[in-house]
Amino acid sequence: MPGLILPTLTQAEVESHNTQKSCYVTIGTNVYDISDFLDSHPGGPELILEYAGKDVTAILKDEDSHTHSDSAYEILEESHVAFLVTEKLKPNGQVQKEIADSQINEEVSPVVHPRTGMSCEEDLNKDTDFSMDYKKHKFLDLSKPLLMQVWFGGFSKEFYLDQVHRPRHYKGGASAPLFGNFLEPLSLTPWWMVPIIWLPAIAYGTFLASEGFESKISLALWWGFGLFLWTLIEYVLHRCLFHLDKYLPDNRVGITLHFVLHGVHHYLPMDKYRLVMPPTLFVALATPFWKLAHTLFYWDWYLGTAVYCGGIFGYVCYDLTHYFLHHQNLPLWYKGLKKYHLAHHFLDYELGFGVTSRFWDQIFGTELPTVVKTA
Repeated sequence: MPGLILPTLTQAEVESHNTQKSCYVTIGTNVYDISDFLDSHPGGPELILEYAGKDVTAILKDEDSHTHSDSAYEILEESHVAFLVTEKLKPNGQVQKEIADSQINEEVSPVVHPRTGMSCEEDLNKDTDFSMDYKKHKFLDLSKPLLMQVWFGGFSKEFYLDQVHRPRHYKGGASAPLFGNFLEPLSLTPWWMVPIIWLPAIAYGTFLASEGFESKISLALWWGFGLFLWTLIEYVLHRCLFHLDKYLPDNRVGITLHFVLHGVHHYLPMDKYRLVMPPTLFVALATPFWKLAHTLFYWDWYLGTAVYCGGIFGYVCYDLTHYFLHHQNLPLWYKGLKKYHLAHHFLDYELGFGVTSRFWDQIFGTELPTVVKTA
């Protein structure tokens, strides 16, 4: 705030704040308390904790890791709590700030996308001011249960699609209320529930299928075919069901169903408890595919089951990949996929439907052309 003189800290004091409960970093002589931001960091809290109590100037500009934009520095500025006392600078807040600011970053002129109002992936983590956002857009009040607001909002399809694809971020990295009652827990799914629930079921189904195969190689090939088939199903579901935008009925039933199925994810893309599919919803979507698999392979129940289990394993990989693309640091070869998917959120939701791969986007001409491919 203008005119506010912040306290000063020694290097030893800053280095003592190196835990998840109290995490400080510095840029030049500016000290930032980023404890509340750890869980919201797209690369995961572990990456930041490596630099807890240290200067992060170099890593923020490291091209091999990820060159951070102005938005990252704006988030830091909101957490500016003190100035670092150095040998060259005495504890004079304003003087230190003027010198430190010049050390932060070179001039950057980000292009703000007119549809989403964002310029980069870091924008997805900028806290939304609930009251200001509601006054400006007259869409949803994040401080109140969202589902009934969508149902009773009387929004036109055009207005709804415009607003729901302008990402917001709930303060503190928490989850916005969807139901606001006893049903709320049903809408929140931690990522680890996916492998815990479905991997044992896949293993059991594969065991049953194996009883109908004389060759384990043949079983593996059909199971692998199901896994490959999932990549196409993933693309088709994302493009033709989750983004059924142009064909969405212009009424509150269609709009509310769209919001529950996928709209809430685009509205709050960094909500870590709404990144994987709730088990009940997955059962509803997976049941028709069980019947389809055994209809297509009607002559051999075991073959149909093997293909189906491979496909369900593909779904597990998809859901876990989706979560980690949003919330964890990834190996270098995976970073391009992370950038690609987050661009689907902040840049153009009508392209980039592949989550685990760009393959089908390339085949069907829906690849995001503005994302630089990495080796």
